[in-house]
Amino acid sequence: MRAVTIERFGDPSGMAVTDVPVPVPGPGQLVIETQAIGVGGVDAVIRRGTITGYGFTEGLIPGSEVAGMVTAVGAEVDESWVGRRVWAFTGGTGGYVEHAVVRADDVVALPEELSSIDAVTFGSSATVAHFGLAHAHFVPGESVLVRGAAGSIGIAAVELAARGGASAVAVTTSSAERGGRLQELGATHVLDRSGSGDPDAPASFDVVIDIVGGPDTPEFLDRLAPNGRLVLVGAVAGFPSADFGARLLSTFQQSRSVATFSLDTVPTPARDAARDELFAAAVRGELHAVVHDVLPLAQAAEAHRQMDAGTVFGRIVLVP
Repeated sequence: MRAVTIERFGDPSGMAVTDVPVPVPGPGQLVIETQAIGVGGVDAVIRRGTITGYGFTEGLIPGSEVAGMVTAVGAEVDESWVGRRVWAFTGGTGGYVEHAVVRADDVVALPEELSSIDAVTFGSSATVAHFGLAHAHFVPGESVLVRGAAGSIGIAAVELAARGGASAVAVTTSSAERGGRLQELGATHVLDRSGSGDPDAPASFDVVIDIVGGPDTPEFLDRLAPNGRLVLVGAVAGFPSADFGARLLSTFQQSRSVATFSLDTVPTPARDAARDELFAAAVRGELHAVVHDVLPLAQAAEAHRQMDAGTVFGRIVLVP
């Protein structure tokens, strides 16, 4: 089968289409003939080689979420999965393929009314946004700032915060055009990447959902209200500098806090129940899968070039 491999960390030119064996499921696994493959920000971070300390090595196949038809199951897996259309988490890598092998615990059956393309557009990102807001202890009436809102996690966070009764939903983004689209999805204030640009926006926020990270993270700690909480759910610009906590300590009496969030800490039953509800909300039209483009699997490098250029609004989806 065809797969896309990161032959060399760095820019997208290090990605190549390769031929690899069709996988055979082991115990507790199943194989999915992919119909859609989500291209996420974490894929780009892995491809750049910025988090090799987590065990990623050259030669890997990127891609963390796929949707398609189950074609085979391994031992200890219910055979009734065969022939069902599902969404699946691949474990962080292994998704840019025509046939993906996944753990049965990481599979969710898809509603008939939800396309595979829509499923991989927000199956993971909306779940991260949902639990990220919960991790921040967000409650109705609080103000929320979504930093880096034009990606799939940010869009989901905007919609969920607005739907959850936020008093204000501010976003940082790179252009007025993107800001307008985010306002259509529930944003009330549009800021530039530095957090400026709207004099009517709140000066501080109860919750900051940060998808960007990087060296400017401390600037957004300063935007927290007393008792405010910043939750880092992504790091597309890299991790904050090691001394970023000094900014937090300099405002000790404000009782601000910062946390990281990963879906790895959510028990499987809770994660799957939330994802089922998010898919159902999309079917009802309460949440929206924003697809930037659909490209052939062989054009995965082009998808990454667009992400690096900052031109993607929503998510690019690959199809075999």
